[in-house]
Amino acid sequence: MDYQSYFQSNKDKHLQELGELISIPSISALSEHKSDMNRAAEWVADSLRRAGMEQVEIYPTDGHPIVYGEHVHAPGKPTVLVYGHYDVQPVDPLELWESPPFEPTIRDNKLFARGATDDKGQIFLHIKAAEALLQLDKELPVNLKFCIEGEEEVTSPNLPSFLTEHQGKLAADVVLISDTALLEPGKPAICTGLRGLCSLEVSVRTANTDLHSGTYGGGVPNSLHVLVDLLASLHDKQGRVAVEGFYEGVPEMTDLIREEIEKLQFSEEGLKQTLALDTLYGEEGFGFIARTGVRPTLELNGVYGGFQGEGTKTVIPKEAHAKITCRLVGDQDPQDVLDKIEAHLQAHLLPGAKLEVKQLERARAFTIDPSDPMLQKAADAYEKIYGTRALFTKDGGSIPIVETLSRVLKAPAVMMGFGLPNENLHAPNEHFHLENFDKGLLTIVEYLKSL
Repeated sequence: MDYQSYFQSNKDKHLQELGELISIPSISALSEHKSDMNRAAEWVADSLRRAGMEQVEIYPTDGHPIVYGEHVHAPGKPTVLVYGHYDVQPVDPLELWESPPFEPTIRDNKLFARGATDDKGQIFLHIKAAEALLQLDKELPVNLKFCIEGEEEVTSPNLPSFLTEHQGKLAADVVLISDTALLEPGKPAICTGLRGLCSLEVSVRTANTDLHSGTYGGGVPNSLHVLVDLLASLHDKQGRVAVEGFYEGVPEMTDLIREEIEKLQFSEEGLKQTLALDTLYGEEGFGFIARTGVRPTLELNGVYGGFQGEGTKTVIPKEAHAKITCRLVGDQDPQDVLDKIEAHLQAHLLPGAKLEVKQLERARAFTIDPSDPMLQKAADAYEKIYGTRALFTKDGGSIPIVETLSRVLKAPAVMMGFGLPNENLHAPNEHFHLENFDKGLLTIVEYLKSL
């Protein structure tokens, strides 16, 4: 039996199994789902054992467990470490789901459920591809290891120490990850860069109490005025971040990157229509793809203070707050960027106000040369199954652990995604196109055989 026939004959069984995993509400951010996290880890471990993996273990952490399994009986052949995660995002707002988020439902050849594409559906493909290779060939063409965690959606706080402690066990020639997307249906992509991340919360305080705007207005500092002025100072009129030294470590765009962007044939007009926008925005001299993939950003994610209710309340608020995140590229150091932003805010603070800055997340950017043989073979595997060779792209998002995996294990990370950009990951009605479920299995088999 060939692989396509094997997967087709087992498709109902595989989807039933995936449905069992997706039905577990393994929301890592919510403490009330601790038992569900453990249940999902057990399910993944059992699935690895059924697939033929050995030395399967569940490693407890200070947070949620990490599942490991291996099949290393191919001396002289490369070792592939497959990384993925079994945790999922919260489901709010629940009323926007067309079917319950943890009751998998197939509509229009799409599997709807939280975790369907991010990342349970995609990591499940690797488990079933390995199982198929052992069923049909009775051996694997490579040495294969799995590291599947339960904290990716909360920035993987415990995985870095696990990687360091178990560096020998996890040693590999390539890290294989399916947690990204195709460009569009039938148009595969391999991500060669992820932006880093840093975040902070800003609080401005003035008087020791809220004040009546008639009695005190125009005569005392207003925390909202101070905050708005402060936030406006973070960018210039050309869309550049105005923080001194912010762009240190940002590489110049190369001709190769420009060529890859051109190959994408991205339509900014189409994007404007889709989003009902009159114009796009960003740093002068760069198009949308460059702004969101290869340039750093500083974005306001929340600004709040003062009266928020219905009607009018004539108050001068004593405090105001903002949440800020930066996407980082190249060699930008997240700690250095946070310190420079804090210094900028202190330097631009209006008189009569006090500033508090809480520094939060820090993650470095990841980049890899697309000429790496492991990536080239992945592009070839896509071409064999999809009929179109994968393009190499830069992703504007952040998967902080990718840089850590590649750096600690000293191995290239191949991001071989099978989702689609419009599959509502992190949003209501998340889904996974089953066409890519089918082709993903075949592509993974083809890639492992090619190594």
